[in-house]
Amino acid sequence: MVRIAWLSAYALAMALVEAALVIHLRHVYYPADPPSLFPLVLLSPDDFRLELARELATVVMIVVVALLAERNWSRRFAAFVFVFGLWDLGYYVWLKLFLDWPRHWLEWDVLFLIPWPWFGPWLAPAMIALLFTLWGGWLLSVARSPRWSLGTVLLFLVGSLAALAAFLAPAWPLLPGGDPAFRSFVPDHFAWLLFLSGFAAMAAALLKAAR
Repeated sequence: MVRIAWLSAYALAMALVEAALVIHLRHVYYPADPPSLFPLVLLSPDDFRLELARELATVVMIVVVALLAERNWSRRFAAFVFVFGLWDLGYYVWLKLFLDWPRHWLEWDVLFLIPWPWFGPWLAPAMIALLFTLWGGWLLSVARSPRWSLGTVLLFLVGSLAALAAFLAPAWPLLPGGDPAFRSFVPDHFAWLLFLSGFAAMAAALLKAAR
């Protein structure tokens, strides 16, 4: 439990650092009150490159702390998803506390930028984050490792790709139009069926591995 406490402290502190940067960017690019992300205001080239570097650095930081926290790869994966999930949940909690955003359950967010912008209601990634936090936290609290068969791994990968496709799909038609297309983008549809299918597959794979 001590290890979980330290990992939790790390994830929540890291979430606050990210939320602070995002709040600063929103104050610069979205000064209106209440803030609205759409239509998009594109980042300057320097800020965009910095955001890409920050996203990569965030993933590296979570991977490294998971590698240091556990000794075998199955439990390292549990540590990774636990920190990742709690970091993502904490990020939205900090945004709500300091920015009063999101304002409703289905409000859209810009989730990630690599390989192109991910769009979706913030609730969707929060669902995955909650799943990861609960599963990873439970595995870390017991003295055993998840067991991954080939079928379980494939089920998790298929579910992950389905959820990823749902996040990447809104921006796909915008790519040929470049910056002008993104500036005029206002979301109106999210592939919930695709996302929920992927979420169910990931949950089933994690539960099977935990057994």
